[in-house]
Amino acid sequence: MISRTPALLAIVGIVFSVACHRDTPEEVESETIVPVTAMPAETGSITAEAHGTGLVAPAPGAELLVVAPEPARIVEIPKAEGDTVKRGEVLVRFEIPSTAAEVSKQEAETKRAQARIENARAALARAKDLFDRGVAARKEVEDATRELADADADLAAAQGATVAAGAMAARSVVRATFDGIVAKRSHNPGDLVEATASDAVLRVVDPRRVEVVASVPLDDALGITVGAPARIVDASASAGDDSLKVVARPAAVQQGTATVAVRLAFAKPTRYPVGAPVRVAIDTETHKNVVLVPASAVVHEGEETAVFVVENQMAKRREVKTGLESDDRVEIVSGVTTGEMVITSGQNGLPDGAKVTLAARGEK
Repeated sequence: MISRTPALLAIVGIVFSVACHRDTPEEVESETIVPVTAMPAETGSITAEAHGTGLVAPAPGAELLVVAPEPARIVEIPKAEGDTVKRGEVLVRFEIPSTAAEVSKQEAETKRAQARIENARAALARAKDLFDRGVAARKEVEDATRELADADADLAAAQGATVAAGAMAARSVVRATFDGIVAKRSHNPGDLVEATASDAVLRVVDPRRVEVVASVPLDDALGITVGAPARIVDASASAGDDSLKVVARPAAVQQGTATVAVRLAFAKPTRYPVGAPVRVAIDTETHKNVVLVPASAVVHEGEETAVFVVENQMAKRREVKTGLESDDRVEIVSGVTTGEMVITSGQNGLPDGAKVTLAARGEK
């Protein structure tokens, strides 16, 4: 019996040898070049901003809330919401029966005191005449003199009470203390009203004297100073009346307070109505002659902050220390120098050392 195993192994070896000597396809290495945009780091100044939200409100002395001096009925209220008022014009006339009665009472007391003093003067004159003729005793003259003094005191008290009653009665008529506009009217003639601010009849404001009262986070408010420039940052603010200035900041806050109220005055007359909600930005700290990069260049990775710079057509990751920040720029304290090209778009997910090409701005 003839064994075929050596021959079979020889054939397999030849086939394997031929296969091993065939040319393998050439392996082509390729690396993606990422298009990015970049800008040079610059030297300049940057100002930090504190942001807050608030309302346009009347400035101190530019608001009048008309409240009844005591429970009363409205007799007259000539102005409607939106009407202009002039200083001295009647805003509301109240009917207060108690004050009218008091005025009548004190006027009657004054007339009685005046009659008493006239009688006392006449009695004193008679007593003196009788004394001079030796008919009356000196005591009668002295008694008449005391009566006249008491009558004088009685008249002075009655006149004072009449003046006070008149002053109370005058409170039944409320007049405008400045030129303004009726911002709100809550009642009509004939209504009964209480003597509380929650039951105010009219609210009058001076639209030429308004300010912004903004709520600012406490941490940000620490850098705000009186006189600091500010501005309204609402997108709709295009009337040129959005420039502000800090006029007051709180000297003390309650424990646990997260925000504080900052008052800001308009730089010139504004068209913003009272009660309009606004967002504000307030300048705080300024650093000059520092390295600045666009805010879009800064990448936050956990607790680290970095930027990518372009070196030899490669993206190099640089860990940086930042300082002040504004809406569009960031101060670089260390990690990047002036003139280095920092990547402003296309760096998300970009590995350190990746090859890049600079695309024109706006090119995707």
